[in-house]
Amino acid sequence: MFVENLERGFYRLIRDDRCLLLVNFDIDAICACRILQQLFKNDNMIYTLVPVQGIQDMIHAFEENCEKIKNVIFINCGGTLDLVELLQPVESVIFYILDSHRPYDLCNVYSEDQVRILGKVDEDDEIPEYNDVFRDDSVNEDETEDELENDQSQRKRRRLNEEDVIKRAGRREWSEKRATVMFNYTQYSYYGKSSAMLIFEMAWHMSKDNLDMVWWAIVGSTEQAILGKVESRLSIFEEGSLQAHVSRLTHKQGVEVDKHQQQQQSTVKITYDKDLLLVLYRHWTVEASLRHSVPTAVSLRLWSIRGEQRLKELLAEMGLPLAQSKQRFSAMDLALRQEFRQMFEKLAGKYKLDTVIGTSFTLQYGYRFKYCASDIVYAMLALMESSSKEKLPQRCFLDVLDCLSRTKKDILENGIEKAKCMLNSIFKTAQSILQMKQIRSAGSFLYIIIPEGNADSLVFTHPHPLMMLAQFTLKAYVDSSKNRRAPEWPLVASSVYNAEEGMCLILGIPPVCEDQPKSLFGKAFEQAAKNTNSYIEADYFDTTIIRLKTEERPKFLDALAALLA
Repeated sequence: MFVENLERGFYRLIRDDRCLLLVNFDIDAICACRILQQLFKNDNMIYTLVPVQGIQDMIHAFEENCEKIKNVIFINCGGTLDLVELLQPVESVIFYILDSHRPYDLCNVYSEDQVRILGKVDEDDEIPEYNDVFRDDSVNEDETEDELENDQSQRKRRRLNEEDVIKRAGRREWSEKRATVMFNYTQYSYYGKSSAMLIFEMAWHMSKDNLDMVWWAIVGSTEQAILGKVESRLSIFEEGSLQAHVSRLTHKQGVEVDKHQQQQQSTVKITYDKDLLLVLYRHWTVEASLRHSVPTAVSLRLWSIRGEQRLKELLAEMGLPLAQSKQRFSAMDLALRQEFRQMFEKLAGKYKLDTVIGTSFTLQYGYRFKYCASDIVYAMLALMESSSKEKLPQRCFLDVLDCLSRTKKDILENGIEKAKCMLNSIFKTAQSILQMKQIRSAGSFLYIIIPEGNADSLVFTHPHPLMMLAQFTLKAYVDSSKNRRAPEWPLVASSVYNAEEGMCLILGIPPVCEDQPKSLFGKAFEQAAKNTNSYIEADYFDTTIIRLKTEERPKFLDALAALLA
């Protein structure tokens, strides 16, 4: 069932008992978790935090920590699964789901006792009516059995009376209708409102919010926009709402400082202003930032020799010397730094770069700590996907959590350097794919396969960099293709996951033409695996990401093409 009043239907109910927090490995979930941690700290609440990468992780984490736990909070995980069936909790345990993945499992939606979904029903969710999906026929079946047992005549027992025929026909009709309803409900997977935003709004209604919390909500919401998880309309709406909260809390902080309270927080400043949506440009060189930002790389076609020339032409027309553009932005001449945005805006129309001009939130703390929300997101993504044999994913998770702390600047700076390497790998791999024309058509979709042994292939054993590569490659292909149908094609990307075990990673992204990013690949992958008897590891909470035996990939892609034809 849905809990709309989060303070009354969630927070007050968990305050007196130790909670178990199961948090997915994504930025929005980590931001939501950070806001909850702050609230728990303020109220002296006891909790156990366990990061979970997939469904099996979640099951193990629950089994290991379920003793003497009454409340389990799932952050960006569990909403699409029948949790009671999967985890078999004792009756006293209550599950609270805070999950942006859609669609919700209907057993969670209609559970009256043990499952509570935090938030309102989205208008896009289109949840079926209870009677269309669930039907209790046990009474009727028992009555029919009794009648058959009491019936003395063999002939009568074999012969179905008119009432039974009608019942069976009704049951068959209902089953067919249910199959259609369920197919329509589950065929697309997509994302809903940011979980960090939802928890921040709860803190606001409880009058326990502050500038740190609104910043974490901004970062969670920004991740959804950067990875194209939600449509642009929703991102703009959330941005406006967050701007209002920033203004309110900044004013509130100013009043408190005037009263000689919280002096240590007076240097925290969040601004919302016009900005260039170029990746990490304040922490990189202008040339590198232009090259690795998707809008500029696509519009200028920077994967080609002609594109490189156009980049130099753009810098020359801006009046930015090459030597300056190759210096770190913070080391450039002060006059050039101050005028950089205006210089770029003048030429944006000529080079079709209008989408780069936008707005962003920036956090300033003291004199040297100044980062915009997208800087933090890229740093967190790079740290999260930097696990290796020497560094466990759980350690990476804690580093990502520390990125949200103003006192851990060294971890954030390390994340930014790692993000540069990640973005460089994405650009070089995309450039290679586009130059070698390795984007293949399967008729109803496009697909790319990252070759094994590539110097950058290790980066793409993780889902987020592979997703960013797929999005960049698809936009570049559509922009440079002469085929009018190109914007309508989705893309499937695959890379090596574990060479020793012969496993590959496969994910699908929706077509460029769809502003509402709903993907049909979750159900399509499941059906293609069934049709080919392939064993897939669908362990991710995002159903459009799976793992598969590399040797089974060709027949799997053929089955997918036949299914979507």
